Amino acid sequence: MRGGRPADRLPALAVELHRAGLDADWATLLWEVSSLPPAELAAAAAALGATGRPDDCAQLLRQGVARPAGEIADAVAALERAGHGAQALLGAFIRVRTPQDAARVAAGDPHRLVPRLPAAARAVSPARERDVVHALRVAGIANPA
Repeated sequence: MRGGRPADRLPALAVELHRAGLDADWATLLWEVSSLPPAELAAAAAALGATGRPDDCAQLLRQGVARPAGEIADAVAALERAGHGAQALLGAFIRVRTPQDAARVAAGDPHRLVPRLPAAARAVSPARERDVVHALRVAGIANPA
């Protein structure tokens, strides 16, 4: 992470902030981390997930969906390189962003994302999956079926 704060220190910081009763500060820190560049977001998510903080990891990834659609594709790739699944990020993205935004994300890495976005949408609802598949077709991106 920036400023000499490696991601592997984040879980220990979480413990200390919670122990000190500073839960609101931890929530603010997660929000700030969610805006870091994709590789740093991925490192932080991987560190939280690897140290038994899945709820914090999921919250961090949900907050990461505020990024521009193009950065989501980069974040997915960075999460995978860090050995952390990106389904939580894609699922949160699908829940709060438009199907057209999903198509813009897929355009960043069609081979990797075209099959994954409809799968994430399917976890939300069959209607959401249909909407995402339609948006992919309208955008001229290969049919995920």
